[in-house]
Amino acid sequence: MIKPVKRVQYVSLPSAEHPYSHLIETLKDDTTKFFNPQKLNDPRYDKLPLSIRVLLEAAIRNCDGFHTKEADVENILDWQQQQDKTEVPFSPARVLLQDFTGIPAMVDLAAMRDAVAKHGVDPGLVNPKCPTDLIVDHSLQIDYSKWSVKNQELELGRNKERLEFFKWCSKAFKNVNVVPPDVGAVHQVNLEYLVVGTDSHTTMITAWASWAGVSVGGIESEAVMLGQPVSLTLPRVVGCKLVGSINPLTTSIDIVLGITKHLRQAGIAGKFVEFFGAGVSQLSAPDRTTIANMCPEYNATVSFFPVDQYSEVKCQTLQVIELNLNSIVPHVSGPKRPQDRVAVSRMKEDFQSCLDEKVGFKGFHISKEKQDTCVPFLHCGQEYQLAHGSLVIAAVISCTNNCNPSVMLTAGLLAKKAVEAGLVVKPYIRTSLAPGSGMVTHYLNTSGVLPYFSQLGFEVIGYGCATCVGNTAPLPDAVVDAIKQGDLVACGVLSGNRQFEGRLCNCVRANYLASPPLVVAYALAGTVGIDFEKEPLGVTSEGKEVYLRDIWPSREEVQQTEEDTVISSIFKDLRGRMEKGNSLWNNIEYPDSVVFPWNHRSTYIRPPSFFSKLSKEVPPPQSIENAHVLLFLGNKVTTDHISPAGSIARASAAAKYLLTPREFNSYGARRGNDAVMTRGTFASIKLQNRFIGKPGPKTLHIPSGQTLDVFEAADRYQRDGVPLIILAGKDYGSGNSRDWVAKGPYLLGVRAVIAESFEKLHKKQLVGMGIMPLQFLPGDSADSLGLSGKERFTVAMAQPGGPSPGQRLTGKSFCVTALLDTEMDVTLFRHGGHLRYVARTLL
Repeated sequence: MIKPVKRVQYVSLPSAEHPYSHLIETLKDDTTKFFNPQKLNDPRYDKLPLSIRVLLEAAIRNCDGFHTKEADVENILDWQQQQDKTEVPFSPARVLLQDFTGIPAMVDLAAMRDAVAKHGVDPGLVNPKCPTDLIVDHSLQIDYSKWSVKNQELELGRNKERLEFFKWCSKAFKNVNVVPPDVGAVHQVNLEYLVVGTDSHTTMITAWASWAGVSVGGIESEAVMLGQPVSLTLPRVVGCKLVGSINPLTTSIDIVLGITKHLRQAGIAGKFVEFFGAGVSQLSAPDRTTIANMCPEYNATVSFFPVDQYSEVKCQTLQVIELNLNSIVPHVSGPKRPQDRVAVSRMKEDFQSCLDEKVGFKGFHISKEKQDTCVPFLHCGQEYQLAHGSLVIAAVISCTNNCNPSVMLTAGLLAKKAVEAGLVVKPYIRTSLAPGSGMVTHYLNTSGVLPYFSQLGFEVIGYGCATCVGNTAPLPDAVVDAIKQGDLVACGVLSGNRQFEGRLCNCVRANYLASPPLVVAYALAGTVGIDFEKEPLGVTSEGKEVYLRDIWPSREEVQQTEEDTVISSIFKDLRGRMEKGNSLWNNIEYPDSVVFPWNHRSTYIRPPSFFSKLSKEVPPPQSIENAHVLLFLGNKVTTDHISPAGSIARASAAAKYLLTPREFNSYGARRGNDAVMTRGTFASIKLQNRFIGKPGPKTLHIPSGQTLDVFEAADRYQRDGVPLIILAGKDYGSGNSRDWVAKGPYLLGVRAVIAESFEKLHKKQLVGMGIMPLQFLPGDSADSLGLSGKERFTVAMAQPGGPSPGQRLTGKSFCVTALLDTEMDVTLFRHGGHLRYVARTLL
């Protein structure tokens, strides 16, 4: 069992000029020195929440008078007065990249070497200043659901150019470490570090007190890599008091989803959460990690679980939310969003209501006469039937559960009891098991449950993100045909934390998040339309009905198995695999050069155009003149709608560029090719563009009146020299962070986004690429202002020096607010984003 330990902030001895050198103390070993903020003798320190103390310690250590100033330290100390008002810097000790977001970051750095070399500057000066780890875990695709070695060979084959580039990066750049494929998922192998990471699961590290892991976009991570701190609004801190005892049938995932809903309803977006109360002691370190992992889903920035006895007195300064753990019962989430929880006991009736309701976050609007549709089909010579609610994907994957042995072992023991009871999973269901790392496979094997997973079809397919990022193997043709024939709402169930509609597979409309044992249970049932209490999972060959309660393992059985199998040696084995790699990776050749020798025929790796026409001088601010609207969007536009993800559709603009279907691969694998990614921006089949009136990646080219692919319309506007803007509603850019949500629109020619409200991180990403986020005034919207979207828009800079923080910019007939919150935001916008800012500092 992993146990949390209190971490001491170690530092190298700074120079005498350091403004806080008087806080330095030496540990008993007489060699290690650290800053002790208690020596400030400031009464405000004792009243600071633990999470704010971590920010304070980091600011003291990194106080250089430039990126971090004494005024920043003072602002953090004055947290009670400055929260939600002041921006403070956070300088991480390490950057964590998964390969989907890592490759564009590395491509940008390689292109920056080219750019500075053209100006006569040594390209070898372009290196990450902050130690950076890149874990190759997102390129795995499930080509073979029962042959993990073959999956690995295909992964290395289809991604050869990317892997050669990664190998070059690990040798050419200082401070870059690449963890090769087939070692484990990014968040599994990095729980022991202090990080800022591009993966949405980076926040898992905050479950261990005094560690801070912040999930940011690829653009922000690139800035940190190059020596800039992350800018955080000094947050409010919410105390979450856990009381009561855990129900014996409740898994850690149930607790996670319960807390997620509770906190989301409390409205804690952008805040830090500190958990305390008697209930915390019932949560193991993996439990806490799983809860912290869901930070993006309840919109918190950081979740902290203090190791020390938490002071109730300290909580008097906080907003406190109380949650009784005994009130949490098994739930799933879906069918389209993580926050829409459904008690397992109500799942059957809730799915029925989803069929009845109008199309929306919960509804599919299937007419009554079509709700009983059943479509027969043949699979492997045997006839089966599909209906609404039939399960076609069941994936136990790494996202939420890899760090929590209890839920994985519960699923394994359930599988064992199911096999022993004579139950089977229908062979057409696309089952898979993608552990977070070899460590998970090790304890599943040692405990004896792995063979039973396999007998039910849950074979280990490899190590990395697969189903959760849309890399599911294609469903059998007969299954796809049956779904289309009956216009069926087919279902997927996965143990992850992302399941937006269409993300798993285009033809699977209803997707549910569930704990690993419930994934196995629904796979056995073959449908989500089941009441586990009243209906059997299946019938044995002898005709005996088997209910879920008959095979559900007890909490005591799970705990004993965990104690017997999850031992320290497997963690050492994992680290050895990280360092050793594998023969396929070790044999990859790479160019030996300071600048990367681009292959201009490559469809995977291309130098992006971000540095074209880069000047040493900062260009003067320019107004946006006579822009057209590229897209007229509504509320809740997510990063899944904006950024390319999953497979490349054959009729898409990206497919037309690539030409050959066998070369398509996935958008994630091609994030190092700006031509593919730009064509995939806003290419979601679920995009609701008001110009078109139905879902799809199309828009109106206003001058011609033609309906075109978004890329084709944008390309035509750019060739005509017409700037573009986007109109949107509330919560623009919600969802997990991706760098292409800003890079893609920038390369499409978008200069500004006007929305009713923005997701905070996405707003920062837009500024980081030089796109202006503009917000309608309170009460205003495109509809209230009578906008059709077909107008021409001019955004005039109100001052000769350009926009200032919070300044309102006046358009032709209405006002908006420029969301440039800090002087750094203004500086980045004037430079045209992070990348040009950093390149100019080198020039």
